[in-house]
Amino acid sequence: MDYQMSIEVARGLALAGAAFAFGLGGCGSAKGIYIASQQATGVLSEKPDLFGKLLIMVALPGTQGFYGFIIAIMMAIRTGLMAGKIIITPSTGIALLFVGALAGLVQYVSAINQGQASAAGIALTGRHPDKSGQALLFPALVETYAVVALLASILLIMWLTNPGANPPELPVNVLEYLKPAA
Repeated sequence: MDYQMSIEVARGLALAGAAFAFGLGGCGSAKGIYIASQQATGVLSEKPDLFGKLLIMVALPGTQGFYGFIIAIMMAIRTGLMAGKIIITPSTGIALLFVGALAGLVQYVSAINQGQASAAGIALTGRHPDKSGQALLFPALVETYAVVALLASILLIMWLTNPGANPPELPVNVLEYLKPAA
């Protein structure tokens, strides 16, 4: 593979990782907010005075979309995509693809699960408005794993894009180097 083609491959892989992080995080947030909104609408039809308490629980699943956006922008900045000067190798591009895809998957799943936990908390608040603080705790616990994925992604992006720390390119035929000496 020539140098220019390897730069294009690295760019494409890094962009795909950023797209996975942003796209999956946003889709999960939209679904999570939808789930919580359905429950909140039902409660508010009977108890409109609970709007302020319920709004927080409806908005909670939206944070994963922001986390995916932060991961995508950080990938774009740290790899030179925004400046138009790629500073990564194809192996780093592959690693960033996996970082983005797995971070996006965690954001997607946690946003949907947080929407379900928020819906349950909204139902509890509808029946017992004095328990809204306790009801908020459960969706907040789901948030923990979205934050862990965000922090892990930031650390991995920083490590992978640190000049001089990129993993070496593997030879095309690794098995040749693993054969015992004759």
